[in-house]
Amino acid sequence: MSMVIPESALIVLDTLVSHGPMAPKDISKKANLPLRTVSFALRRLTRWELCRKIPNLRDMRRPLYHADQEKMRAAFMKYGQKIA
Repeated sequence: MSMVIPESALIVLDTLVSHGPMAPKDISKKANLPLRTVSFALRRLTRWELCRKIPNLRDMRRPLYHADQEKMRAAFMKYGQKIA
C-alpha cells in the first residue's frame, strides 16, 4: 500500500491529536479548513485506519473522529515520516 498523505490530512490529524475527538464541522473551524476539505481528509484517514469514527452520544447526527495514535505512529515509521 502506497501512502501519500496530503497536507490537509496531516493538518486534520494534528488537530485531532491536539484537541481530541471532534466533529468535522469543529475540525473545520479549529483548523481553518473548508468543511469539504476536512471531509475528504477524514475519508482518507479513516480508510488508512489513522483515525476512526465514533458515535457522538450528545448528538447522533454529528459523529466524532478520533486519531488512532498507535496506528499513526506505526504508519509513519513504516513510511519514513516523522511525527511532531
